[in-house]
Amino acid sequence: MTTPTAQAPDRAFYTSRGLTPVINVSGTMTALGASIAGKPVRDATAEIMAHFVNMHQLQARASRTIAMATGAEAGCMTASASAGITLSVAACMTGVDPARAEALPKRPGEKNEVVIQLGHMCGYGAPVSQAIELAGATVCAVGQSTLVMDHQLEGALTEKTAAAVYVVSHHVVHYGQMPLEPFVRICAARGVPVIVDAASEYDLRGFLAAGADMAVYSGHKFLGGPTSGIIAGRRDLVRAAYLQNIGIGRGMKIGKESIAGAIAALEAWQTRDHAGIRAGERAALDLWHSTLTGFDGVDPKIVPDPTGNPLDRLQVEIDARRLGASAATLARVLAERNPAIVVRNHEVELGYFQLDPCNLKLGQAEQVAAALTDVFARAAQWEARPGDFDAARNGGVDGYLNWLAE
Repeated sequence: MTTPTAQAPDRAFYTSRGLTPVINVSGTMTALGASIAGKPVRDATAEIMAHFVNMHQLQARASRTIAMATGAEAGCMTASASAGITLSVAACMTGVDPARAEALPKRPGEKNEVVIQLGHMCGYGAPVSQAIELAGATVCAVGQSTLVMDHQLEGALTEKTAAAVYVVSHHVVHYGQMPLEPFVRICAARGVPVIVDAASEYDLRGFLAAGADMAVYSGHKFLGGPTSGIIAGRRDLVRAAYLQNIGIGRGMKIGKESIAGAIAALEAWQTRDHAGIRAGERAALDLWHSTLTGFDGVDPKIVPDPTGNPLDRLQVEIDARRLGASAATLARVLAERNPAIVVRNHEVELGYFQLDPCNLKLGQAEQVAAALTDVFARAAQWEARPGDFDAARNGGVDGYLNWLAE
């Protein structure tokens, strides 16, 4: 079977820019550009580029849109969800005191500790702990990586505690961690604001409704906007987060085009045909499942999203001794094709990878199915290489170290 190529319009785009064609079955990953923006978002982003605007007024408009979408009192936008974590932590330390904001991160003041469950101290391409520490805060890990008890959180809250961070992500430990509701209850009883890192979550309302004081979202993942971070929550804390633009937030500022595009993305989310889109995603999953059924040593399973997003994926479990190649090697081989087929592989060392249908273009589900048939039929030909496990992972350091090697 010949290796399928990218569709003509895509092929021209990649060829003219010297880029490798990509089919994304990994998900809304920053390493792949996160998502594809729809026409309303692209139009809003392009239109504002021709105009000067008062950025405070534009952010005020963004605040109203964020409040409408999330149920928050207010909101603001910044460069990314990671920046949103840093600025939210800073807000809880400084309030709206500009002198204190300008003193960060070197002089954070006495109230500078941020608690987080040890199982939530994950990496998302960078450490969550580093996003907190960039504000000048001191991270206080609570419990063990697989067990957090109420008394451990209660004992970690002191007069020095500025905030508590709660992470909702497929990267965190998914057992033994304290659920959001008791986490919020314990922190609220001590007057400690809770910041929820919900970067990749569909649920724009539930975390604030559950009592969180601030929620941080990515504007460029499931929402399909330009690169941006969305901070939603209490008005006083949002004002304090926005104030950080006179200090550490200056290097995390967001441009007018990204604000306009993110506003359009939030508005489009409210009218999105979620049911129709999910039906299309399910059709792709069924196609891939039937494609892989019957290969010796391959067990394809449709599994739900671990954080409860309304999204399923195909988990491809591989017995390397029977098939002839490991999950890590097959993920590498798929990524080396033209177009590159990038699978969801952050747990590939466990003997499986996943196929995520949420970013497919027309015809790509069939391209992926053809590639799977080709690669798995010839699995015994593929030799493992040193570093296959690392090479298969999104966000590996090799891409950063070698990006000027060509």
